[in-house]
Amino acid sequence: MPPVTSIPGVLRRAAAVLAALALATGGLTAATLPAHAADAADAAALALPAESTVRVNQLGYLPDGPKRATVVSSAAGPLPWQLRNASGAVVASGSTAVRGADRASGQSVHLADFSTYTGTGSGFTLTAGDRTSHPFGISAALYDGLRADSMSFFYQQRSGIPIDAALAGSAYTRPAGHLGVAPNKGDTSVPCQAGVCDYRLDVRGGWYDAGDHGKYVVNGGISVWEVVNSYERARRSGGEAALGDSTLRLPERGNGVPDVLDEARWELEFLLRMQVPEGRPLAGMAFHKMHDDKWTAVPTRPELDDAQRELHRPSTAATLNLAAAAAQCARVYAPHDAAFAARCLDASRRAFAAAKANPNLLAPASDNVGGGAYDDAGGVSDEFYWAAAELFATTGEAQYREAVTSSPQHSGPADGFWWGGTATLGRITLATVPGVALPADDLARLRSALTTAADGHLSTMAGQGYAVPLPATGYGWGSNSAVANNAMVLAVAYELTGQQRYRAGALESLDYLLGRNALDLSYVTGYGERHAQNQHHRFWAHQNDASLPHPPAGSFAGGPNAGLEDPVAKEKLSGCAPAACYVDDIGSYSTNEVAINWNASLAWLTAFAAERRSDPATPAVQVAPAVTVPEGGTAQVGVRLSDAPAQNVTVTVARSSGDQDLTVTAGATLVFTPANWASAQQVSVSAAQDSDAAAGSATFTVGGTGVREAVFTATESDDDTAPPTASCAVDYRVENSWGNGFTATVTVKNTGTSAVSGWTLAWNFAGDQQIGNAWNAAVSQSGTGVTAKDLGWNGTLAPGGSVSFGFQATYSGANSAPARYTLNGASCS
Repeated sequence: MPPVTSIPGVLRRAAAVLAALALATGGLTAATLPAHAADAADAAALALPAESTVRVNQLGYLPDGPKRATVVSSAAGPLPWQLRNASGAVVASGSTAVRGADRASGQSVHLADFSTYTGTGSGFTLTAGDRTSHPFGISAALYDGLRADSMSFFYQQRSGIPIDAALAGSAYTRPAGHLGVAPNKGDTSVPCQAGVCDYRLDVRGGWYDAGDHGKYVVNGGISVWEVVNSYERARRSGGEAALGDSTLRLPERGNGVPDVLDEARWELEFLLRMQVPEGRPLAGMAFHKMHDDKWTAVPTRPELDDAQRELHRPSTAATLNLAAAAAQCARVYAPHDAAFAARCLDASRRAFAAAKANPNLLAPASDNVGGGAYDDAGGVSDEFYWAAAELFATTGEAQYREAVTSSPQHSGPADGFWWGGTATLGRITLATVPGVALPADDLARLRSALTTAADGHLSTMAGQGYAVPLPATGYGWGSNSAVANNAMVLAVAYELTGQQRYRAGALESLDYLLGRNALDLSYVTGYGERHAQNQHHRFWAHQNDASLPHPPAGSFAGGPNAGLEDPVAKEKLSGCAPAACYVDDIGSYSTNEVAINWNASLAWLTAFAAERRSDPATPAVQVAPAVTVPEGGTAQVGVRLSDAPAQNVTVTVARSSGDQDLTVTAGATLVFTPANWASAQQVSVSAAQDSDAAAGSATFTVGGTGVREAVFTATESDDDTAPPTASCAVDYRVENSWGNGFTATVTVKNTGTSAVSGWTLAWNFAGDQQIGNAWNAAVSQSGTGVTAKDLGWNGTLAPGGSVSFGFQATYSGANSAPARYTLNGASCS
């Protein structure tokens, strides 16, 4: 085997930053994107620089963030340190603080703190005593490139789609894997393991889970939740534009949907396909996983995998992962694709009901041939709580509130989360999603649990030489992911309180991951002068085959694992200190594999770190996206702000479109002060009692001067008798659409066995659509209600026959299709 060549971090880092900046400013299209940074860097084939005893974040620091370094030294007294710029001039100086023995690293260390320096630039170095650090930058744009590259990882892990050289770089282009093209057996028609089912499913798409070709619902759930939550959090903070359309190297860029959500949808579509179909045993449950019937060799490119793919028995844990991720999908995707959001919500409801009916269908630890077992011996009360929390935050329905408040997890601490422990994901959702209708005491306790956990992480960091939110006993499989997840809790605490110490803790966690650690090594490929580049992977396998690439920039290694759970680790790491039990070798799968849940944590954290915070934030109105109002009754909607306003602001609530029976009866005007901005104020929405059986809905706008407005939808829970059902089907199709207008064609089909003589079709618009003219029917409109009658010559519908008419209309805001229709007074599909 030829000697392994290295990838110089400075070249990859610079190219990644330039590409990210060009994407963010709209200066590049998918067709003109430069080759990925790895291409030029691989060609250079330079060796890693020598290890330094002055350990810094090798990417750099934010001007307004903490700036600390760890110096490995047994000196009993302080050491002088100097910060130099790229030209060698000293711009700051001081003395180290002696920390002494550090248990996790097994080293004796000092700390150097240069946080007071706020200048910017590249090529800074820190000298302590006679030793000098690797160069680093100080910039507000520091994390822009990593934000993009950590997300690009998911595109390159996609199954069922060719990877485009224009998007990923020529070294990473490949045909689609697992679509049934020989030698693949394919994922478009996958059988079950023997005895599990007697049918096949199309389960194409999704992300390859880790270094293998498997796809697992229990790891896909937390991974896609973190990706979508990164956008949901950014939307609350006002930073969603940085995650918006055309910000990533994706084939979907330019479609008007935030790229982060485009990427997450690739996995969500796979998760939905893993649900047991209606009419089958265990309908609504989710198959636990899908992978080869044997472990494939390293390396094996996806399109060359010739092993049989198999569906593994449905499990309660997988089903609840689907329920949670799909409920979150329904909430976050609704403004972008109402039909997909509705599909997600339907799948979530069915999954939650199926899990309740099958609460103890657990995956066995023995099912580990060809893929990981992902067993959950600790039980699934955490997954039940998470799924219920997501459904409650999305729907506000009493059944899910009861499932939340009756769970033993509801009063528990905010413990660490991972794929096998997901309760804190539910706690984060309940504590942060605007308008969650829990009692004030419950919300206060949940938020306190999260800030208490964050304080615990800060305390752990303060007692260490490398400021890691992980105890010396915590270095197990995927320890880097645990660091990133704990840093997420710190960032959530910052969102809840605005206290800078939590943001500082989250940023210092990134320092550890990017080089300020026991090994002077960045665990993120392409970032830092010394970085991991041989992660365990089937097709990023340069160490095993020089014709294959190293992992792309932004790939995140699992990290130190004191358990030494693979042969390479056992051979090379015997006697290691916990934080040093890592080897950058493709064979060390227990310390050096990649995984989608690990990169999801990194992507979330870097998106948080990359947000610009130099200007005072304009507070955003935060309100639950939907509320159900009983007919003749009232429902409460909580409203608060995302940040403290500079002075008192007045927020008004008004119906902007929809059913006029839904009105604001209290709280139409709210006043928020710099002191009470975080306390939810209640708005009462009432639904008038009427005689129709239609469940009307209306959209309300909440806003005012000095705040960013929000909207919510109120839907009436009708108590009248539903109309009879007709044998008909309706196809509503928008033919053309422009800025504030559109044309549509409506086709009515008689699906019954008797002729319809004379027809009247009726529906309600959900928005403010107004019909101007129509053809082939007499169309009238009152408010949101529309009635279309035949013209005589087209009044007879034979069995199986259909009739079409059209109209032209105006609109503003959303232009969603009607939800239901009646034909001659009877409900029609």
